[in-house]
Amino acid sequence: MKLTILGCYSATPRILTNPTSQVLEMRGNMFLIDCGEGTQVQLRKHKIKFSRIKHIFISHLHGDHFFGLVGVISTFRLLGREADLHIYGPKGIKEIITLQMKLADSWTNYNLIFHELTTTNSQCIFQDDKVEVHTIPLNHRVYTNGFLFKEKEGDRRLDINAANEANIDVAYYRKLKQGFDIINENGITIKNETVTKPAKKPKSYAFCSDTMYKEDIVPIIQNVDVLYHESTFLESQAHLTERTKHATAKEAATIAKKSNAGTLILGHYSTRYKDINDFKLEAEQVFDNVVLAKDGKVFNF
Repeated sequence: MKLTILGCYSATPRILTNPTSQVLEMRGNMFLIDCGEGTQVQLRKHKIKFSRIKHIFISHLHGDHFFGLVGVISTFRLLGREADLHIYGPKGIKEIITLQMKLADSWTNYNLIFHELTTTNSQCIFQDDKVEVHTIPLNHRVYTNGFLFKEKEGDRRLDINAANEANIDVAYYRKLKQGFDIINENGITIKNETVTKPAKKPKSYAFCSDTMYKEDIVPIIQNVDVLYHESTFLESQAHLTERTKHATAKEAATIAKKSNAGTLILGHYSTRYKDINDFKLEAEQVFDNVVLAKDGKVFNF
């Protein structure tokens, strides 16, 4: 599981910082999560192949989270893209994007498929044979979702030495990985657990976009390996959270602790602060394993 932070600051783009966007690589999929202004420049800067992006997830319709989307779609067209592109986001996103394309007479030469979201309950919005994605209903000034990405359990791992000693033909290796007992070349039934090891523990990643403190998301993200949670403010400006519907670093850490997360990544910092290390210091008062998102930073889990 690999996470590339393209942008992690709130509100407006600046010379050295970008609004929210990130790329998650999980079990062969490359997911683009939010698409603030400047996203395609960041994709190029970090040498991320446009063609590998098949699914884009937009948390909400505030500009710092989706103003880069129509540009990405347009560039894909100019590059001759043929593969389908799926976009998951709040109801209204299809109207916004298609109106821009209509007035610019810039219809795509590939299938652009919108999955508009309206429910305030967590739901599975994407799955293949390796990964599934669920919404995380959040509390912001407009309809907003976070997204929970979960690996499905993979095949068991073959113990080659044990399989050889058990006189098992290589033709049965696939069956063993799938969990079946098999009969060896001597006609003896070999129990699966004697020649295989459990599959690697599936990993999970929760992206919690703009939201004020919302404790009822804890059951949805319980035991998540990595949690990205917005931390717009420090506690000294906690009085702003109710009006703006944002969270503090301490509140993000509280969610991480209650959900038993493995790692907490902070982001969406207000540009009023000069040193983002203050966010980490504040969060560590509540939760131990805290790291800071930074534009261009890559996390490998």
